Amino acid sequence: MDLGLKDRVYVVTGATRGLGHATTEALVADGAKVVITGREEKSVTEAAAALGENAVGVAADNADPAAAARLIDTARERFGRFDGVLISVGGPAPGTAASNTDEQWQSAFESVFLGAVRLARTAAAELSEGGVIGFVLSGSVYEPIAGLTISNGLRPGLAGFAKSLADEVGPRGIRVVGVLPGRIATDRLKQLDGLSPDPAAARAANESKIPLGRYGAPEEFGRTTAFLLSPAASYVTGVMVPVDGGALRSF
Repeated sequence: MDLGLKDRVYVVTGATRGLGHATTEALVADGAKVVITGREEKSVTEAAAALGENAVGVAADNADPAAAARLIDTARERFGRFDGVLISVGGPAPGTAASNTDEQWQSAFESVFLGAVRLARTAAAELSEGGVIGFVLSGSVYEPIAGLTISNGLRPGLAGFAKSLADEVGPRGIRVVGVLPGRIATDRLKQLDGLSPDPAAARAANESKIPLGRYGAPEEFGRTTAFLLSPAASYVTGVMVPVDGGALRSF
């Protein structure tokens, strides 16, 4: 199946590793070109080099108000066009309603929430018909996740924003989608499992609740997200798509 990705140009934030990086690998493998970001110059440069000539890395923080315009300008200067953005950031600090501090909430709001809103708003103003804006969110959009209270607070709000944006830009032929990773075997998930006294037992318990009986692989997430960003998904907008092995119990 041809996804129609050849020579299309995407900005992917938080793409030096994990879910963002898995998505860039899938995009580039199908012929797309990408501008990837991360906070550290060294890791961004290395990640872009690993993707080859169809990738360029830019050190940027989603919380930086100037980042959005700079990334879109880079896409156009380097590759001559801009077709979409995937907004992905590292997960906010784990914790409970009682233990998370004001500083943790503020930091997460700036990067996870406001930074994402700003990137999406800037992209929406620059995209034309056929463009797409994607958000990497979480199953916490529908069901709170124990120990991730900040995520539980911010992700549903972003999903609501994404739906509102989809309604607004749809008449211009621009799509907006959310992708909800479940337990995908990334470094972030290892960190969360590692908070348990017995990480192996924690993983086994978590896997027992997943209908497919296992954690997902990053490339499984990446392929799904690449499809949703591609012209092949041209009639898909305003939706939240779980990639979780069936773990979410809602429809």
